[in-house]
Amino acid sequence: MSNILMQSVESREPNPNVPDLRPGDTVRVHNRIVEGNRERVQIFEGVVMRKRSGGQSANFTVRRIAAHGVGVERTFLLQSPRLERVEVVRRARVRRAQLYYLRSRRGKAARLKERLEY
Repeated sequence: MSNILMQSVESREPNPNVPDLRPGDTVRVHNRIVEGNRERVQIFEGVVMRKRSGGQSANFTVRRIAAHGVGVERTFLLQSPRLERVEVVRRARVRRAQLYYLRSRRGKAARLKERLEY
């Protein structure tokens, strides 16, 4: 691939529908899904487990607890055109870049301290 093409692919501006996300943030992701010939917006709310950078393939993983205490994780591409909107519900203070330890926590043990911003 030519050098000019590589620069144009990597220098795309970030998705305007996604705010600055950090691990520990509780977010509400509005994702457009296609069912047959219909299209609808599905909302997925949970905690950001990790954020991976990497130009076009940058993504973030969100985890929520579904029915009967089952954990569900979903990865969203930051540059995806199907990503309609991402809202930050609350921010938490964490000391890790990847919160995989939340997978083994249940109930109150899985709570995160709120990050206060002045």
